[in-house]
Amino acid sequence: MLRLSSLIKSPRSSSTLLSSFRPTPQHRLLASIAAATMPSASRPHLPPRQLSTTSGDFDSSNPSHVRKHLGTYGLTPPAIESFEVQSQRCLRLLAMKPTPIEKFQYLVHLKATNPHLFYRLLSQNIKEWTPLIYTPTVGEACVRWHEIWTQPEGMYLSFSDRGHLRQILDNWPHQVDITVLTDGSRILGLGDLGVNGMGIPVGKLALYTACAGINPDATLPLTLDLGTNNKALREDPLYMGSRRPKVTADEEKEFLDELMAALTDKWPNIVIQFEDFKNPFPALERYQDSYSMFNDDVQGTGAVIVGGFINAIKASGVPVKDHKAIFFGAGSAGVGVAKQIVEFFKKEGLTDEEARRKFWFVDSNGLVTADRGDKLADHKVYFARDDNNGRQYQSLGRLIDYVQPTILMGLSTIGGAFNKDILQKMAKLNDRPIIFPLSNPSSKSECTFEEAVINTEGRCLFASGSPFPSMEWDEKLLSPGQGNNMYVFPGIGLGAILSKSVSITQDMIYASAESLSTSLNQQEIADGWLYPDIRRIREVSVVVTRGVIRAAQKNGVDRATELRNLDDASLDSFIKEHMYDPFSERENVGDEVNQLIATASGTKGHTNDASQISNGVAHL
Repeated sequence: MLRLSSLIKSPRSSSTLLSSFRPTPQHRLLASIAAATMPSASRPHLPPRQLSTTSGDFDSSNPSHVRKHLGTYGLTPPAIESFEVQSQRCLRLLAMKPTPIEKFQYLVHLKATNPHLFYRLLSQNIKEWTPLIYTPTVGEACVRWHEIWTQPEGMYLSFSDRGHLRQILDNWPHQVDITVLTDGSRILGLGDLGVNGMGIPVGKLALYTACAGINPDATLPLTLDLGTNNKALREDPLYMGSRRPKVTADEEKEFLDELMAALTDKWPNIVIQFEDFKNPFPALERYQDSYSMFNDDVQGTGAVIVGGFINAIKASGVPVKDHKAIFFGAGSAGVGVAKQIVEFFKKEGLTDEEARRKFWFVDSNGLVTADRGDKLADHKVYFARDDNNGRQYQSLGRLIDYVQPTILMGLSTIGGAFNKDILQKMAKLNDRPIIFPLSNPSSKSECTFEEAVINTEGRCLFASGSPFPSMEWDEKLLSPGQGNNMYVFPGIGLGAILSKSVSITQDMIYASAESLSTSLNQQEIADGWLYPDIRRIREVSVVVTRGVIRAAQKNGVDRATELRNLDDASLDSFIKEHMYDPFSERENVGDEVNQLIATASGTKGHTNDASQISNGVAHL
């Protein structure tokens, strides 16, 4: 945190200082205190301090002397509450909300009004709250965003703003380390939602903070208003985006070129994550070597699945060279996952051709083959089969009989596609069938955990994209793996930030997957888990971040070259030291207040005696 005392001692004039510095609420607090404790002739000229209900100014844990200097003394109930009391109230309020969307709205309000308290609670309830602030509840929130919107979150850039994007970015008040951006054209499995897709960047960045400790003030949720082909939304009077069809691919490319240049001009070290674009590959291929950017749908999804896949392969007892995978769904996410698994197969000794031949993709027209008669999308060509001898397979069941796979992956967004017959076929073919229904939200999942367990007699190695409850089988409690991207994208982002990477390489993405696979503790391995306990996500993120930094160093794309001299233990300590901690943030403010009061009054220790400072500070 920037120290106010260092600003006051700066030889620069106060007018120059204020023109280049955008203060956070904490900075404004410290400026008020410092100004009040200095002789009037030497006080910097500061504008009147505005109270903010979105900064934690009204936090009921603030002691009296902090409230007085914030100007909130008397504006909150007099009790000075502990975190335990605050937590009890918030959890009771949350329990009173009858539906997930109402719980979502309450948590949005809590984050806006008291972010440090929100992240304290989220860190302690990460398993229970993640489905509320992100998938699956965020899907409903996006569908209804135009109906439930109450306050600004993030930034919107419209197609009509082209030519002025860099200027508009100056309206954002904070230094930004990472942004998540979407055009809303393919939100989860819900289709084109236009600017309603803002819920995705907002939720994603909340997880960056909760899981990897990226300071919330250093995050920018960004939605591109490039039109929508969702006619019902365009005609809805409550819709808050441009009422025009989606721009053309060439127009979007031109807009993105300007945006990428503007973002990196404003914040040279920014990490840029693309999310939920209908066709993510053109932008990924265009920018991945020139910017510190990645696409979580393609690369993050692939990495997290590979992390669980590596552990599933180990548990299956089948040699790597003997595995065969059917991918039900041939969209960008599925292809991204498969290409990551190809890298794993190659590292295990297979050639590129041998690895590619391990996959059979199914789309809406059946098995993806080179001689099917239709024009294949570019991203499908690499995995198109040419060994089908002219036979085409429209039925998943018939294809399973033909291929005899060890692995069944679902990325189709067709709920229930892995029915009883399909699951029983997999169980008949394999002692430990690998079943990964990865579609989101839960209603789009190809099967539930319970269905997979029952129809494979408890033998499946299971991971899903959405959360499912544990269940008892054969007097054992079985817990499903959830291949949630939050296991890897926070570490990818933090690793790129701390290493100051000029680009995010494929090796960095693969390192996140490999690191994830090694992050299970002994108990989790003994229990047959494919992913670590989500409640250990901060520990996991440190491991993933370290792996990403090491890969950046190996590829020579890191600018923070001083980190190369650290051993792994020292690097882990460095990572932890740079993670935002909501439990210490409020105390840091109090310590700053005490120190400035002590300095101004000539005492050597901390003091809570607010009477030593002019009451006028409350009005600055």
